[in-house]
Amino acid sequence: MNQSLQHVVEQQLANRLSKKVKIHNLTSVSGGCINHGVRVDTNTGSYFLKYNSNVPRDLFIREAENLEVLRKASTELTVPRVILAMEVLQDQPGIIVLELLEENRVNQYHQDERLGVGLAQLHRVTHSQFGFLHNNYCGKTLQDNSWNENWVEFYGQQRIWHLVKLIEQHRSIHIFEQNIYSNLIEVLSERISHQPVASLTHGDLWSGNYLYTSSGPALIDPATHYTDRECDLALMQMFGGFSPRVWDTYQEAFPLPHDWQERIGLYQLYHYLNHYLLFGGSYGQQALSIAKKYL
Repeated sequence: MNQSLQHVVEQQLANRLSKKVKIHNLTSVSGGCINHGVRVDTNTGSYFLKYNSNVPRDLFIREAENLEVLRKASTELTVPRVILAMEVLQDQPGIIVLELLEENRVNQYHQDERLGVGLAQLHRVTHSQFGFLHNNYCGKTLQDNSWNENWVEFYGQQRIWHLVKLIEQHRSIHIFEQNIYSNLIEVLSERISHQPVASLTHGDLWSGNYLYTSSGPALIDPATHYTDRECDLALMQMFGGFSPRVWDTYQEAFPLPHDWQERIGLYQLYHYLNHYLLFGGSYGQQALSIAKKYL
């Protein structure tokens, strides 16, 4: 982090806290796929800072709003308090400064249980429609969160087809591949036979986006929206990293439909497509294989 950005952070923190702020130490934090993470130690306390110039202008503003919605859900889960968030400007990166959560895996079994219960509580917060208060981002990808009462239409058009068109613009996709996704969307109502309610979800719930802390299990980096809760659970299985006790406790608190596992791949499809859009590589072929499976 350069001196100019450090000065901006000091100024903005001082404005927000109404006191002079002096940064004593900066420590890079690893783990993020897209943004730069830094622990910021100051005379007023320690904070976590993310910054990036190469992201959509309002990405950190949307993230701050997502975190506040999750905080207001009042679950067993800890959600970091937002100190400040700023858009990307012509001469400086966008930033978000958060309450610093210290990792602590003491009594992990109990934290596993609290994570399972907390996710169940989160998913019991519902809305009359699928979508969200505003469009936001999964990684750097804009999500179309326009309200929709029809889940199959929402997932087919505002998630799968939305990504197909973005991939067409920013990477490459053959017409026969587009036809496969179009055909899948045509039969989606047969593949999604249950009637989900619109649950409040994290939206990007892989193992890198939760922490065990001294305050309990915490959620970070959300792509929050109201969706079928199985979407969170499908992504949790995509890369692993959640203990059996998390799953058992979730099922005890909020049992899933008997056939939910049949839809895991279908809901992972969105994230494979998004990973292909963001990172390229073999994710495109993995997404195509999933689509063919459900035709």
